[in-house]
Amino acid sequence: MALYHSGELAVQRRMGQSDIAAKVGRGIRRDIPAVAANFLAAQPMLVLAAADAAGRLWAGPLVGQPGFVHAVDTETIAVDARPAASDPLAEALTRPARVGMIALEPGRRRRMRVNGAARPHRDGLRIVTDQVYSNCPKYISRRWVTAYDPVAAPVVARHGAALDARQREIVASADTFFVASADDEGNADASHRGGNPGVLRVLSPTRLRWPDYRGNSMFMTLGNLAVRPRCGLLIPDWPTGGALQLTGTAELNWDAGTFAAGAQCSIDFAVTEVVWRDAGPLRWSPPELSPVNP
Repeated sequence: MALYHSGELAVQRRMGQSDIAAKVGRGIRRDIPAVAANFLAAQPMLVLAAADAAGRLWAGPLVGQPGFVHAVDTETIAVDARPAASDPLAEALTRPARVGMIALEPGRRRRMRVNGAARPHRDGLRIVTDQVYSNCPKYISRRWVTAYDPVAAPVVARHGAALDARQREIVASADTFFVASADDEGNADASHRGGNPGVLRVLSPTRLRWPDYRGNSMFMTLGNLAVRPRCGLLIPDWPTGGALQLTGTAELNWDAGTFAAGAQCSIDFAVTEVVWRDAGPLRWSPPELSPVNP
């Protein structure tokens, strides 16, 4: 597959960052280097992005003891976990699927991304990699695991078509969230977004907005949204292990009057479905916000 698709190239040109993207893109590889394999094996959490049978995009967490995600060869990653039954990704990953994956290590402000093809394998997944690369530490809030309870009772998910008052509070106070997107051929991607609390603005119970801050100049998320507006968000409730998952459509907003300080553009997100679980097995400390946040 080509390094960049038409949407990514168009956004790179609009932002005047095509030359930078070409240079940064040289770091994308198909194989899994040893340093990446070691990083994956140390993580207790990753985020997957995929589309369900209806084509809706979702981002969801997978957690386990370090080692539950690991490289089995130079182009295959094993994930010894499956999404919770209440996670909308659970059904999507019962069959082969194009997935995006991001492993985030908040305590050291490190992250690694993988795009590829997943298939069910025993009680987990196998992911054959197409793209493997790391991102810079910008906008990552430091936090550390405070508790892990692998036998925590399953949590019933609550579904809705709009954010209720409590969910709007979680969104408005978030310093970290994850975005699921895909190109027009269905190749999924999972990305991290961060900033000071309020980075994800609640415009209404069904409409959100976030800024796009200067990053690696590849514009993989924005490029996907330019050609395929369907989008999913994961907003972790870090102290409880809870997860707010949203799916809907996103639009790139080039109106400078909507930009937050330090932003290159804005993304307007229309919510069509909400899934909320108010607890989970992995819990985290309060954040230490990134010093480079605008």
